Amino acid sequence: MEERLIAPCGMNCGICVSYQAMKNELKKKGFHKQYCSGCRSCSQNCSLKRGCAKLREGQVRFCFECEEYPCKKLKALDKRYRTKYHMSMLENLEFIKKHGMDKFLEREEEKWRCPECGGVICCHNGLCLNCSLETLRSNKKYRWGEEENKDK
Repeated sequence: MEERLIAPCGMNCGICVSYQAMKNELKKKGFHKQYCSGCRSCSQNCSLKRGCAKLREGQVRFCFECEEYPCKKLKALDKRYRTKYHMSMLENLEFIKKHGMDKFLEREEEKWRCPECGGVICCHNGLCLNCSLETLRSNKKYRWGEEENKDK
């Protein structure tokens, strides 16, 4: 995990499906996934930055540095990610604020490590795009635990 991949909102872009698709060169493997190099390096993908002058102008590096933290947009984004993707931007930001970036990166490395190959599990679908490509190939819209839920 790299510090440059931690977005202002607390998203770890290293666990994002678009970043993982780029890193694992999925287009070469027959997948048509959007590539992204991370919110900090590719700011047009950052919806918060488009709507926040302080982020756009570099007045704050992370949302928790703003007096309006957490804003309405960040709360909505966090709710969506907690509900669908097993992570919380607000929890990430609070952890960074309290424990620092190095400890956060260590925690993320452990939390999102694939137990099969040591790669990175994607937060958007719960798959390691290094070793679980067949699951994704058989269901291009795969989401967390769909195999388990089919039997229930």
